[in-house]
Parts: sequence; C-alpha cells; structure tokens
Amino acid sequence: MSFAPCIVIPIYNHKDAIGSTVAHLVVHGLPVFVVDDGSDEATQHVLTALAEQHAGQMTLLRLPVNRGKGAAVMAGLRAARAAGYTHALQIDADGQHDAADVPRFLDAARAEPGAVILGRPVYDESVPKSRLYGRYLTHVWVWIETLSFEIRDSMCGFRLYPLDVVCALIDSVELPTRMDFDIEILVRLHWRRIAFRAIPTRVTYATDGVSHFDVLWDNVRISRSHTRLVAGMLLRLPVLLAHKVMPGRVALPASADTAAESATGERHWWRVAERGSRLGMSLLALSCKLFGMRFTGLWLHPVVAYFLVTGRAARVASHDYFAHLERVSPPGTKTPRPGWFSAYRQMLAFAQSGLDKLAAWSGRVNTQEVRFDDPKAFEALAASGRGALVIGAHLGNLEMTRALAVRGAHTKATAIVYTEHAKRFNSVLASSNSDFAQRLVEVSDFGPETAMMMQERVDAGELLVIVGDRVPAHEAGRTTEAQFLGATAPFAQGPYVLAHALGCPVYLFFCIKEQSGYRLYFEPFAERIDLPRRERAQHLAAWAQRYAARLEHFCRKAPYQWFNFFDFWARSPRDLPAGRSPRELPPVHPSGGANGRT
Repeated sequence: MSFAPCIVIPIYNHKDAIGSTVAHLVVHGLPVFVVDDGSDEATQHVLTALAEQHAGQMTLLRLPVNRGKGAAVMAGLRAARAAGYTHALQIDADGQHDAADVPRFLDAARAEPGAVILGRPVYDESVPKSRLYGRYLTHVWVWIETLSFEIRDSMCGFRLYPLDVVCALIDSVELPTRMDFDIEILVRLHWRRIAFRAIPTRVTYATDGVSHFDVLWDNVRISRSHTRLVAGMLLRLPVLLAHKVMPGRVALPASADTAAESATGERHWWRVAERGSRLGMSLLALSCKLFGMRFTGLWLHPVVAYFLVTGRAARVASHDYFAHLERVSPPGTKTPRPGWFSAYRQMLAFAQSGLDKLAAWSGRVNTQEVRFDDPKAFEALAASGRGALVIGAHLGNLEMTRALAVRGAHTKATAIVYTEHAKRFNSVLASSNSDFAQRLVEVSDFGPETAMMMQERVDAGELLVIVGDRVPAHEAGRTTEAQFLGATAPFAQGPYVLAHALGCPVYLFFCIKEQSGYRLYFEPFAERIDLPRRERAQHLAAWAQRYAARLEHFCRKAPYQWFNFFDFWARSPRDLPAGRSPRELPPVHPSGGANGRT
C-alpha cells in the first residue's frame, strides 16, 4: 500500500489563529487542504492571502454556508482522496494542537497504514476544568458503545485517517455534521473492525481563543448521537461480544488473518495483524483435550461461516485461485467451481489444519494414519545422517510433519520462519509440547550470523524447512516470475539462494489430508543448487519454475488444501505501475501457516 499523506484543516472564523497554524504545518512539506466552513468576510480574506502565500502546497475549499465541523472535515477528506492521497491528518485551526507531533503521527501511520491514529491529549494548566472533566462522560459512553477501551479519547481533533476506509464509511452512512462528528465516526469505524493507535500530544488553550462549541445545542447533539450509537451497539451486541472473545474478526484455530481485507482491497500478507485471541485458541485446545478432535471440529463450521461472510478479501482471493485452477484443467476434469461453497470448503480445510497442528504437537495423532507415498527418499536421507534444505508450501499440513519427525525421533526438522504474526497461535502450540520452540527459528534478516547458524544446523544433520510459495515478509530480497496455474506469479528466490549458500541437498515436501489420514510426499529436488554468476537469473527462474510445476500438481491433487488467501498473482513486477521497481525481498523466506507461520 502506498503512503501519500496530506493535512485537512476545517475552519470557521479563526482568522487570528489560522495563519500561525498553517505556518507550523507547512514546514513538514505535506499538502494542506483548508476547508472554509462558511466563515465571515474577514476570515475569508485571511484565507485567500494564505492560499496565495502557500500556492502549490495549500488548497482552499469553501463551503457556501456554515454546515458544521463534521461537514467541513468530510468535504476535506473526500477532496483529499479524490486528489490521490491515501491518508489525511485532521487538525483544528485554532492552534491548540502541537504541530511538532506531525512526524510522530506519520510514522505511526507508516507502520500500520490501515489504522486510525488518534491524538491523546496531554493538557497543561490552560485547560478549562469543565472541558477536562466533561470529556470523560463522552469517553465512558464510547467505551460502552464499542465494548472496548481502545478509543481512549474520542474528542481530540488531532487524528490521522486512512482515507479509503473513512470515505467508504462517510459515503455509506449518514454521519452528523456538527461537533458530534468526531465521536460518531470513531465508534462506527470501530464497529467496522478498524484498528486504533494513540499518540500522546500536547494541547494548550489560549486565553483569547475562540471556541465554537455551543454548550447547549452541541451537548444535545452529542447526547442524541450517543443514543443512536447505544442503540446500534445493542443491535450489534452478539457480533461485538464475539469480537471480544475472538478479536480480529474470528479466532480460527490457526491464525486466520491471511484473508484480512485492507481498505484498498489489497493488503500484503505480512502486513495483516494476527487474528484471534489466545483465549479463543486456548479454548479450542482445551476442547480438543477434553472432548476430542471430532467434537471440537464441529465448532469450526459456524466460525468458518462467519469468517466467510465477513472476509470479502478472502472470498475474492479464493475465487481467483479456483478460477485459475478451472481454466488450466483439461476438459472433463472435475475441479471445484469458483464461488461461496468452494471458498467455504477451502477455509474449513484451513481451520481443520490448525487443529491438526495442535493434535500433532500434543500427540493426539495416530502414527498409523500418517503414511509416506514413497518413503525411500526420506529413509535414505535419515539413514545418511546428512542435513538438507526442505522446501514446502502453504498446502496441506507442513507443521504436522515436523511435529511427527520430532516425536518419532527419526530426524531433526527445524522451521525457518517469520513468527511475528503468529505469536498467539504459536504460544498455544508451544504449551502443548516443549519441543515446539526448539524447532522454530525466527529469521528477520539473512546476514552472516544467520547463514552461519543455518550452516551449523545442516552440518549437524538437521532438516531446515522453509516454504517457497510466498514472497518474504521484509522488503530487502528478490522474487522471480514463474508460470503457475496458467498465469505469471512472483516466487521467492530465497529458497534457491539459500540452497546455493548451504551447498546441501534440496527436497520438496507436501502433506495432504485424505479421508483415511495424511499422505506425505518427500521428493528429491536437487543434490545441489548452483547459481553461476553470469547466468544467475536464468538458473533462479528455472528452479522457481520447477517448484511452481510441482506446487501446481499438488494443487490439482488437493485443490481445497492450498491456503494462500490473498491475491497470489497480483505482485508480479509486470503489474507494477510504470517507473516503479518491484519490491525487493530477503533471501530467506518465512515458513508458515496461512500468514507466514508454521
């Protein structure tokens, strides 16, 4: 997601303060939209002069009559979005807010582009006590309306919005146009599952400051707004309570955040925060322990149904995947038809894989149910005592095989992963087996120390397990293109670069769930991968294509068990805008479940 911020300032008759406010803001180099909410003639003259003084950086919008702060802010947000900006920093015109904090808001938004960044006022002695204490009544009502303390201060006029989600809200819901706007828009954004982050910021009240807060009528409007919001909360109560138990939309047994939807309809998989609370996941683990896998599996159906209905991005990605699969299947071949039912079955298979992981690590899988399609390659490798690099995929259950390898003491298998997005789920797995943490190595960068650590493990006879069907989480490595299901898709170069550096044998591994149990496919891929300097790109492309061909084979074999719930084909460099280089990604690819985890 690109980051193009601007500033929106609503103004009504603050002719004495606006000049200083604008002067303190333009130093940050951001475009400024000033929305004149029907100000008097004197203020209009001041604004005209400011627009001329800051031509090229300041845009002046005029509303013909005073319609209220909310109306002015909404006009500014719509104008900013129409001009191509992605985020808008709203700040009041009266100079109460510390413009020096603008970079802190921007840094927070860059780190989490889909979140609303709220100012949390830090008052000095200039604040009127009636204002200070009166705000808490609204805060309490907001906490009730959201069943959350996430919005610590709903009245601060210093905040940064992601424009797509905010404009989608203001275009679909009739919001108040006066002082109650700041409160209601936050509550309704919270209902839409938008994240909030708070930035402490200094707020001062000038002794000669002009306030347009109407003590009688604005309080009436705010009370009326709270009445609507409480009614709305009661109508949404079952869903809001479900979110409390299963925050982040739903607590699938294995992090179901892969299908999260961003404001733009596209979110890179590593930017999606982990969904599901540790409590919800632990309850499923307890249910498995007390009532067994079959009974616990029944709970997955309503959970997945809810996730299906609310996860539009997941449905779209699933539809695209099955559409690709359908287009390349030979005539007469039975393949799932793209649609709600196929998406439901795919998501259910993903949820079930989470329970399978838990069962594998806690010893509730009968080893008789797990069979190699052809065990010769694995047995020969284990007998040799050699280490190897094993490339898997987000298909079936890679996690379960690592657990079985540990429990059976056949060989040591260590996953090289990016675990930031799976801390809660991984903690549940760790609680089921003390060996879990020892077989999970998080890698955020591929430097000399990382390379030495991996080399030592391979030399000691360990299997390093990574995945090859997702580009890495960080942005300092590379990808290469390969044909996959009839279209060009980006694949990580990391597995092949790593294999070249380690100089070890390379195997492919897939685990598919069948009616009678689990079937393991362990295939030799290369005795050694060499990447000659002059022909490096060609060799990387060839290895990536070989991997893509095998992945496609297993997608055909088990179409519901590939769990990349995002637009897998969209990140091809040829799809990028002209003049923009492809993202560079690190050579070590994180392994994992549906969002960069194992």
